[in-house]
Amino acid sequence: MGKALLLFSDGLDSLLAGLVLKTQGIKVIPVKFITPFFGWKYKKNPEIFYQKSLELGFEKGLVLDITEEYLQILKKPRYGYGDFANPCLDCKILMVRLAKTLLSELGADFIATGEVVGQRPMSQNRQALETIERDAEVKGILLRPLSAKLLEPTIPEREGLVDREKLLDLQGRQRKPQLELAKKWGIKEIPTPAGGCLLTDPQIGSRVLKVLKEKRLLTYKTAQLLCLGRHFLEENLWVILGRNQEENQTIQEIVEKEFPLYMLSQSSPVACVVEGNPPVEFIRELLLKYAPKARKRLAEGEAVECIKL
Repeated sequence: MGKALLLFSDGLDSLLAGLVLKTQGIKVIPVKFITPFFGWKYKKNPEIFYQKSLELGFEKGLVLDITEEYLQILKKPRYGYGDFANPCLDCKILMVRLAKTLLSELGADFIATGEVVGQRPMSQNRQALETIERDAEVKGILLRPLSAKLLEPTIPEREGLVDREKLLDLQGRQRKPQLELAKKWGIKEIPTPAGGCLLTDPQIGSRVLKVLKEKRLLTYKTAQLLCLGRHFLEENLWVILGRNQEENQTIQEIVEKEFPLYMLSQSSPVACVVEGNPPVEFIRELLLKYAPKARKRLAEGEAVECIKL
């Protein structure tokens, strides 16, 4: 019985790719690579993913934080960005390359993905698929079950580990065949087509792109902060305000003592100063702008101070 390492995006395609292999008796190990921009919900609770893997009939999955490696390609992707700050092709190459290093440790025979020929213009056209194989150095051991019949046979197919005739020939952006398969296999909750990468989000993606272009501080912590709050990016200044109590708490947990944190003496957001050394009065006025209760107290004659946490 063969064993496949499945790059699992949480989307429908990767789920179906795993099920196509599972129906052939292949053991499927889902791996979820995470960064603050995708899959981050599993950072504190990987058990959710482990349980999900088992419920789908797969082996117990893996959750791996690849933020440090990812930031290196994000700063200068060889193949550029998509609409915003998404380095889709470089991202897939990185994940496949990292998956290759896990094969021996996990006793897996090959890597599988949910890629479909022609589904995404930047990262799933034929040339892009070939580029991924070449740059990740996985020629022959990267199987795309949903489009395998349209591609060159892989080693597991040629050696009979996988029955090529039971693989699929999907292509293009049409989702109807995937939805029919989902119905056939009793998948009631249809996952989103993509993996939910925040770098494709207009607001967050544009913000990250601005940080990249202006060569601002991009680290493990600021990557997390970029996905939260309101950001004020001016010359020699970068301030972040939480938008609610949950974000205030999260910002404090991320920052610890690395960046200065401020709040008003009355109910207000948390302000995090990532870059610059603004006067306390500047921070106070900024916080007041987004603190209606504090403004009301101030109007009633109460003192509202800016406190460094």
